Amino acid sequence: MTHLTAVLAETHVELPMPTWAYGAIALAIFFVLAIVIWSYRDVANRHSHKAGPGAAAHAAAPGATHHGDGHPSQGH
Repeated sequence: MTHLTAVLAETHVELPMPTWAYGAIALAIFFVLAIVIWSYRDVANRHSHKAGPGAAAHAAAPGATHHGDGHPSQGH
């Protein structure tokens, strides 16, 4: 072992907090992000009254398909 590796092996770096705290912080961040994502569920349906007239015009456009129509035939 060289002198440099011996010095580095003896060096001990103290973490600023316990190791379990890093995991707890990561879980808390993921939990907060999950709440933010969950809060955006069903946003389009909440504002459907604003899109009603425009949506009706687009639904009547030539070539428009609807959920009940299924997929257009692709020549199978």
